[in-house]
Amino acid sequence: MPPIEIKLVVLDWAGTTIDYGCLAPTGAFVESFAAKGVNVTLAEARGPMGLHKKDHIRAMLRTEIVGDKWRAAVGRDWAESDVEELYRSVTPLQVAAAEKYRALIADVPAVASELRAKGLKVAASTGYFHEAAAVVLAAAKHQGFEPDFNICADDVPAGRPAPWMIFRCMESLNVYPPAAVVKVGDTVIDIEDGRNAGCWSVGVIDSSNEMGLSEAELKALTAAELEARRRDIIARYQKAGAHAVIHAIADLPALIGAINTRLSRGERP
Repeated sequence: MPPIEIKLVVLDWAGTTIDYGCLAPTGAFVESFAAKGVNVTLAEARGPMGLHKKDHIRAMLRTEIVGDKWRAAVGRDWAESDVEELYRSVTPLQVAAAEKYRALIADVPAVASELRAKGLKVAASTGYFHEAAAVVLAAAKHQGFEPDFNICADDVPAGRPAPWMIFRCMESLNVYPPAAVVKVGDTVIDIEDGRNAGCWSVGVIDSSNEMGLSEAELKALTAAELEARRRDIIARYQKAGAHAVIHAIADLPALIGAINTRLSRGERP
């Protein structure tokens, strides 16, 4: 049996390859809840990031804080009909936000080219629905990055943390076993997604939803503030089972080399 090497990288979109800080999704959730008189914070909106957006709404409502805010504003517990109404409201807002925060994260095209030069394939997956996923894909193409295969949560029976999007990437690009695959994302749900697929699961830090800052806001942090935030994010990723973390997507090619070394020693995810 030939030795296993990494053959496929599956990248998340917002916060990993586009939209530094994962800013597009959060504001849409805050605005949709506000229309019902429920004032949620950006932090509360960020919590379930990475899920299919309808599952994201459910996850927010299931938290004690948002659930209490809902009851105080609406006068009753939330119901599935409320989830559907909020989802209908959030959909156009998310599309507009994806259009606004369409800038590709620096180094993504160069990283993809370097990986492909080494024989790897590059896929992309997202918790976005079809309309928003189409926006980010078109924006990325215009800026010099196009994945070999792209999939969104609407295309599978269940979104993250279920592994189906990763498996579809593997099937479509004819890559197996899971040990030959690296999933890279910027949320705890992304880490769980990779672990559930049985592949190497990697968290990116600085541009992430977990950091939640624009590039300018990140650069405005003191060295001590940045280091403290990084430590906290690393701890969350590691608790979720991350095999590795990187500060930025530019660090990915070197990490792939390190994972190949681990594979050559017989390690498996």
